[in-house]
Amino acid sequence: MKWLAAFISCMLLSAPALAREINPAERREEPFDASLPACADPSVLQDISSRFASKEGRFWNSDLKLIGFERVREVAWRPWGLDYIPRRFCTGTVVVSDGYKRRINFSIREDLGFIGIGWNTEACVDGLDRHYAFAPHCKQAAP
Repeated sequence: MKWLAAFISCMLLSAPALAREINPAERREEPFDASLPACADPSVLQDISSRFASKEGRFWNSDLKLIGFERVREVAWRPWGLDYIPRRFCTGTVVVSDGYKRRINFSIREDLGFIGIGWNTEACVDGLDRHYAFAPHCKQAAP
């Protein structure tokens, strides 16, 4: 009898948690509007380029710059559901000033700009993730 009670207890504790109601981010008290620019939008690519050049010069004493973008496409839109901060995940190829073409993974995130105003980007160039924040090979910069 004790064995049966222990078995039932384990089954109840291991059962998935009750589903919660999903409230889309657009319906919160302070809602998101979920209007992010496209992956290939020039303002997005310029933001990524300037952040990359700044980081390379400031932290790595490097003069590398992103010269151009190729085959930029969306990988995922809000992959974790409607109740999370809207994010657009993208990938493509960049031409770096050292002459190499490398893969880039990046995200565009709503209301994560300066003091929470506007959109922001976060990018990883494969082979130039020197602090391994998105290792291995920028996989962690994708959804």
